[in-house]
Amino acid sequence: MTGFIERLKPAIPRKLLFGLAGTMWLGVGLMLTSMAFHWLYDYGGHAWIFGVTGFIAALTIHHFGFLRIVDRNLARINMLSEKPCAFSFISWKSYLLIIIMITLGITLRHTHIPRQYLSVIYLGIGLALFLSSIRYFRNLFLHS
Repeated sequence: MTGFIERLKPAIPRKLLFGLAGTMWLGVGLMLTSMAFHWLYDYGGHAWIFGVTGFIAALTIHHFGFLRIVDRNLARINMLSEKPCAFSFISWKSYLLIIIMITLGITLRHTHIPRQYLSVIYLGIGLALFLSSIRYFRNLFLHS
């Protein structure tokens, strides 16, 4: 039975996990940043204030939050076998965190909070994800 389960495991070379994780972080970062920019464009007015605030939030979130997560993920990926499961680019606990963050994002979008204020959160997290994805891609190229 174990052999059958092993054959079903979507195994990929470990170095590709760096690219998979980087692509996920980059994609989500671009999606959130794009939403924030659309909201700021529609707002007009003094949108630059919200944009600058979001940019400062992004640098803070990236430096004090996401870099630690990325470094932990990179260390864990480096300890995996040469052909790990394709879904092991993040830990199982992180999958739970992702579900919570998606739920929170959907909930925030359906509140009556003005979009220009939400754009600060979305821009901060989106740009921080984008910046953090660079570290994954750097490791992909270092291991190639």
